[in-house]
Amino acid sequence: MNEDTPPIEGYEGLPIATLQHRVRSLDTEQMRRLIAYEEAHADRTGVLEILKNRLHGLEEGAEPSGGSQQFQPERPGPAAGGSPVNTDTVAPQASPPPHGVPAQPAKPKGDYQPGNQ
Repeated sequence: MNEDTPPIEGYEGLPIATLQHRVRSLDTEQMRRLIAYEEAHADRTGVLEILKNRLHGLEEGAEPSGGSQQFQPERPGPAAGGSPVNTDTVAPQASPPPHGVPAQPAKPKGDYQPGNQ
């Protein structure tokens, strides 16, 4: 993997709560790379705190958790089913608003006649 690429796909867009769980499967070297990436790019204090705490845990003997970075619950798949909207369920055509629309300008009301003021 490229040194300029974080070891977690979509890293930049992950919410902090999700990131906190996703880094648990990384090893010590991957955590160091991720910290270097964060420091070189966004340098977010809260994110760096989470990453450095996890690295410290790994250096103290914690093991990376099982699991795969391929599982991404923050990226839901396509919706099941389809849209119930079709030509039979479309709303009826509405009249233009009283102030008119560019293709159909409003008509004057009351006794107004152009030229009489």
